[in-house]
Amino acid sequence: MKKLLLLSLTTLLFISCSSDDDNTSSEYIPDDYEKGVFITNEGPFNNGSGTITYISEDYSTVAQSIYKSVNGFDLGNIVQSMGFENDNAYIVVNNSNKIMVANRYTFESVDSIKTDIASPRHFIGASGTRGYVTNWGDPNDNSDDFVAVLDLRSNEVVTTIPVDFGPEKMVSHNTKVYVAHQGGYGQNNLVSVISGISVEKTITVGDVPNSMVVSGNELYVLCGGTPSYAGTETSGSLVKIDLLTETVTDTFNFATTDHPTNLTADGNNLFYSLNGKVYKVNTSSVTLPGTGIIDGLFYALKAKDGKLYATDAGDFASKGSLKIFDLSTNQEIQDFQTGIIPGGIYFNE
Repeated sequence: MKKLLLLSLTTLLFISCSSDDDNTSSEYIPDDYEKGVFITNEGPFNNGSGTITYISEDYSTVAQSIYKSVNGFDLGNIVQSMGFENDNAYIVVNNSNKIMVANRYTFESVDSIKTDIASPRHFIGASGTRGYVTNWGDPNDNSDDFVAVLDLRSNEVVTTIPVDFGPEKMVSHNTKVYVAHQGGYGQNNLVSVISGISVEKTITVGDVPNSMVVSGNELYVLCGGTPSYAGTETSGSLVKIDLLTETVTDTFNFATTDHPTNLTADGNNLFYSLNGKVYKVNTSSVTLPGTGIIDGLFYALKAKDGKLYATDAGDFASKGSLKIFDLSTNQEIQDFQTGIIPGGIYFNE
């Protein structure tokens, strides 16, 4: 599986000419997907299927719709997100109410989880044998939201944890999982702390927490604030939580009309999106909004090893792109085509 793949110039040229139909199988299947970047593409909202794009670590290989290419069938509607644990990838398919399990190196189908899942959002693995999935339940009912606990040996939901409405992204630290409650179709302002199979406590943060990163023993939570269309507009904020005491130690506020998203980190530097620009903030001295470094309206951001990976969803109806920037110069160094609505960036290592 881990052999080197030598591609001829003819093959490379063939790969670059991908089909305009995002739901058709890619002609090219790499030997394996051990090293590289995956992009989850949500796909059309009401019909069709989401897809996954693969880009090799050295950027020489690009493959579209890899799950269908390998398995011969679609993932479903909408491909919301993906997470890894052990040898498997757990692909969260929101509107289809399921999680598709594939080998993370070959992308061959392993299993699917379709029971006790309702409007799933995000997956995170813990301790090798346990996984967590945030669920909205009925998106219009704020009382039925939950986190499903998975046994990753059998790929079954073993229990569900009732939580406050709108659970979204999660991060783990030591033995605990921290869940941001963005609010679903509304607005929330909580982070739940899950230990084992129960909520240990909730932490009040700013309005609409949309992304989080762990840096040392601190959890940084980026809160978008309540938008103007929801009634009373509130400012976005960056909230710092001490993970040893699980208390808020600092809150940095944006202007009332500023609604930041897409917090990511590389070392001591934080990056996020705001008003068509990517900003950089150092955790040693937080001053908002920080330094604007890259222009662009990006749908997802991920910083890693001195590079910033950013997706552009374009018109949200045709294929998008992944742009890669060198953070030492803030210059774009790569630009790849993706599927429709590229919403997540993941690294297979």
